[in-house]
Amino acid sequence: MSKLAGMEGSASRVLLRAVELDGAARLAEALVCYQEGIQLLLDVLKATTDEAKKEKYRERIGEYMDRAEEIKKHVQLEKEAGKYHEQIHIAAGSVGNSYGRLFKPYIDQTLTEVWVDDPYIRSKHQIMNFLRFCELLVKSDCQVRRIHLTTGEEEGPRQEEQKGRLGGLGESLQQYGISLEVQYSHTLHDREIRFSNGWIIKIGRGLDIFRPTKGQFQIGFCDYDLRECHETTVDIFHNKHLKTSTHGDVSS
Repeated sequence: MSKLAGMEGSASRVLLRAVELDGAARLAEALVCYQEGIQLLLDVLKATTDEAKKEKYRERIGEYMDRAEEIKKHVQLEKEAGKYHEQIHIAAGSVGNSYGRLFKPYIDQTLTEVWVDDPYIRSKHQIMNFLRFCELLVKSDCQVRRIHLTTGEEEGPRQEEQKGRLGGLGESLQQYGISLEVQYSHTLHDREIRFSNGWIIKIGRGLDIFRPTKGQFQIGFCDYDLRECHETTVDIFHNKHLKTSTHGDVSS
């Protein structure tokens, strides 16, 4: 396969994903894929010498750009009206649902602060999930400086393990100019992630959506896009007047 054919194949796959997401009303994700696909197709256009093919590429690019602009305007109007709501159903055993896929469409340069309410950031694998979420924020194109975590508190010897692991994560985040504030609630039940740019993501299972692999040397152990998931529902909202207050029954 030639380099040009490979580039076109990559563009086609991303744009096909954009169309699928568009049809499923997952508009914010579709917009990201349209934008990525259009850029890939522009690269193909630049590398093409055949004028007939160049004209076909221009037509395709124009069509995708028009649709992307329509989605962008629609999402913006829904956000302004406080009516934006998108729901994603993650089927049992499905793959391709890494934190990057779920959260990246809502992370931008205006994001400076994140609130995570999840009663089950307690055991080792749950804290590892939270770590992966923090890593996504660190490497994303945003300006996050504070992450607030409210979670349940372990009991007995495991309590020190929980606090030690979260304390170590907090120290690590400081190296990237990000402070981690952890609070413990005995009454917290709901799972919700709030971004300072107005996006609110509610996941039925919180961050704990991935099934364990059968062993460490199994596909999906490291790459969460290849990890099977538990069944859950993700609801995405946007609210310009974001509520950031902490819970009443909280101990530090």
